[in-house]
Amino acid sequence: MSVPKFDPVLDIIVQQIPEPKMTSTGNVFHDLMSCVLEQQIHYRSTKKIFQKMLNTAGIDILRPDNFTVLEEKALKDAKLSIGKYETVLGILEFWENQQMDWFSFDDDEVREQLAKIKGIGKWTVDMILMYTLQRHNVFPYDDFHLKQIMTSLYGLDPNVKLKAQMIEISEKWGDQKSLAVLYLLAWKNYQKRA
Repeated sequence: MSVPKFDPVLDIIVQQIPEPKMTSTGNVFHDLMSCVLEQQIHYRSTKKIFQKMLNTAGIDILRPDNFTVLEEKALKDAKLSIGKYETVLGILEFWENQQMDWFSFDDDEVREQLAKIKGIGKWTVDMILMYTLQRHNVFPYDDFHLKQIMTSLYGLDPNVKLKAQMIEISEKWGDQKSLAVLYLLAWKNYQKRA
């Protein structure tokens, strides 16, 4: 996978930092729960709240069949909001009634299925597509950090149709939007370390 060279801002970043590497759990249930319980997908988390819960429960990968262990050992002290708890229950109910091969679905089919779960929005689905299913052409324009990064790097006006400005820039990336986004997010971390 290579980032197109039509974007001079991104091209400089690509030259400065190594290509972002990412391993996937391949487990949509696990990663959905991380999005809900941590309000961030665990691949990007700095607080590692979800990982701490798993460690407390002695779980490596969360599945519907071991969720009760997490619930008993770690969730009881988590103080979830009613909305989050309802979303967690919605995910559990969905998995009880469905057997899905997520990797066989195209992006629109994944979006359609996950949209059936109350509390799962576009950002969460984008995270699942990009990180868990490792799809190449995902642009999560609702992502808070991505908005900040693009506003800064590209000199965007956050008060004037920011989403439209971001989408216009992302069109330069062709069907490699996910990799471009990973580079931008990695650049932010690279800048912090530098």
